[in-house]
Amino acid sequence: MSAPSVRPHPIPVPQGAPEFAAVVGESAAIRHAVHVARKIAVSPLRAVLIAGEAGTGKELLARCIHNAGPNSDAPFVPLNCAALPEPLLDAELFGNAGGEGQGRKPGILELTGRGTVFLDEIGELPRPLQGKLLRALEEYSVRRYGGLTEVAVHCRVIAATKTRMDDRVAAGTFREDLLGRLSVLRIELPPLRERGDDVHQIAAVFLAEGGRIANAPPKQLGLDAVAAIRMHRWPGNIRELKQVLERAIVVCDSPLIGADHLMIQQRRSLAASTRGGTGFGEIRIPLAGKRLRDVEREAIELTLQLTNHNQSAAARILCISRPTLARKIRAYGLTG
Repeated sequence: MSAPSVRPHPIPVPQGAPEFAAVVGESAAIRHAVHVARKIAVSPLRAVLIAGEAGTGKELLARCIHNAGPNSDAPFVPLNCAALPEPLLDAELFGNAGGEGQGRKPGILELTGRGTVFLDEIGELPRPLQGKLLRALEEYSVRRYGGLTEVAVHCRVIAATKTRMDDRVAAGTFREDLLGRLSVLRIELPPLRERGDDVHQIAAVFLAEGGRIANAPPKQLGLDAVAAIRMHRWPGNIRELKQVLERAIVVCDSPLIGADHLMIQQRRSLAASTRGGTGFGEIRIPLAGKRLRDVEREAIELTLQLTNHNQSAAARILCISRPTLARKIRAYGLTG
């Protein structure tokens, strides 16, 4: 099974660490994260947890760890735990023993060999599968879906989360023993707003990349644009910065990008309208009551209207993953 082709987002690198060359920045926070990641890469331990807000570059760092490890020639396979319903996720991760019209199929933990499996949104892993993952990490074996025999696995598992996993444990939705196993080797990726001048360096990388794609000289940020990106809080982190610059490259006709081309002020206005007392729309609950399902549907509809049907922005406002939002949109028959 080959890993999907994913183009990593650049997030500068300490000298002497070519595998981490995609991680851009010289702030103390990112240098510390890379320092820990380099040590993890050569560690024999096979469970890692990367924590950080959405858009901070967790998958990129996981790929760097894989590339700097002793099994860099083996596959790197990413899987979003929120993207599949439980039975399919079970079979995808652990394999299918066959029967009842289904063919026998190894799971990615088995197929990856001594490579790396990247489990994004680990907090969304269904609880019944958490025990199977814990066993895979502790006993180096899995039981295929519908099967009785154990199959050996040898891969490293790098899990990632944007949520507070301690809260998941307290709520009873995530196993404390699995979190403990994953947290032995843990990296905290800082949000972009805490990385100082790194935002300017990362922006320069994105602008150079935009120039290569357009086969044109890269555009530069004007002084007002530099000030704007340093002042902005970047709730979407590096992913948001990339999107802002992609748009600016298209709409700006001159070699110098100004603050007005970034449209950060409009984004601030949207964020302010969702944070404070202004709000957007309302959900009414009559004394006779209303089903929770209907309340959730209305909340999703209102948020989609607020974000002009931008599912990524809506997911951030609702504090759920984008795949989870997409599933709910389909389930409720909404227009995404």
